[in-house]
Amino acid sequence: MASPKFHKLGERPLFRTHMLEIVAGTFEGPGGETFERDIVHHPGAVIVVPLDEATDEVVLVRQYRAPLDIELLEVPAGKRDVKDEPLELTAARELAEETGLEAGRLELIGHFYNSPGFCDEESWCYLARDLHPVASSRHGIEEEHMTVERFSFSGVGELVRSGEITDAKTIVGLLLAQAAIS
Repeated sequence: MASPKFHKLGERPLFRTHMLEIVAGTFEGPGGETFERDIVHHPGAVIVVPLDEATDEVVLVRQYRAPLDIELLEVPAGKRDVKDEPLELTAARELAEETGLEAGRLELIGHFYNSPGFCDEESWCYLARDLHPVASSRHGIEEEHMTVERFSFSGVGELVRSGEITDAKTIVGLLLAQAAIS
């Protein structure tokens, strides 16, 4: 016997920016009841785990995050803000912009939904290997002031446990990378 299903009936716009749209979605529950939820539509993002296998180091960035008013230690990442750009090109561009590195090999290792309770943002995670330096071209004041830092890849679990890494996409990306190389 199939379980009862939820159905989306429609949505109405509430607010739009150049990157995000907030809508009120109307849904029908399994018993026929209707309800509304606020939803943020997001273009999606890529994250990159740059791994220097020769030194067993992962390359991370420390970046100011205005909503939290703190700096976070993160994997390089970025919104899919170039219309119709292939995921792999977005990942390569973000890696070069933020770290000044290019990958000889870029492998898709997973994808996930960031905050599905209110947002449809989906992130695609790439493992970057065979790294070599290129010119970086940072955009925005936060990127201009970010730092690039290297950490032992085998020691990132302790960085998460200690609270040095608290960014969810970074935690997920590191876990996917560890699974991909084991």
